[in-house]
Amino acid sequence: MTPTEPTLDPRTRPEAAATNHPFSETELAPASGEEQELTVEPEEFAALQRELDQALAKADEHWKLYLGAHAEMENLRKRAEREVQNAHKFALERFFSELLPVRDSLELGLAAASENVDVTQLRAGVELTLRQLAAAMEKFGARDVNPAAGVRFNPAEHEAMAMVPTDQAEPNTVVQVVQKGYSLNERLIRPAKVLVAQAAPKP
Repeated sequence: MTPTEPTLDPRTRPEAAATNHPFSETELAPASGEEQELTVEPEEFAALQRELDQALAKADEHWKLYLGAHAEMENLRKRAEREVQNAHKFALERFFSELLPVRDSLELGLAAASENVDVTQLRAGVELTLRQLAAAMEKFGARDVNPAAGVRFNPAEHEAMAMVPTDQAEPNTVVQVVQKGYSLNERLIRPAKVLVAQAAPKP
């Protein structure tokens, strides 16, 4: 009887071992002795250097422009502050100049009163002084808040001092001005103090 030759598993054969190895030939290939160096041609290096120099020059130019603009804005801010300060100062000087004639008239009126001047003349002098003062205030945007009787009460400009029951005026209208108000350049400085009508109680 002829002995049976042992059967080999295909996976255990030498050629299969090489084929079924978990690592590829590339991974098992020995590493080269030296790493490959990156080389740049001189012309390419020179071009890159020129681009870098141009970028640095442009950045420097932009930085100088920024510094110049910043300095200009700072100068404008300081100039605006000086102009505002001067405007306030000169406006006060103008107002002071406009009030000087009013003071002169008052001093003349007091001097005349000490000399027993006629009351009619004294009244005329006071009226003249008042007109001078009103004209000086108007030049600077002042306006009287002096509602006439019968005008609708306006809380934005009027201050009610009391309610007056009456059937001679519409309710919620001005009956009498106790003290005039004033505004300056459309801004209320003092409201007019008024008496306001309300419906009279029925008998």
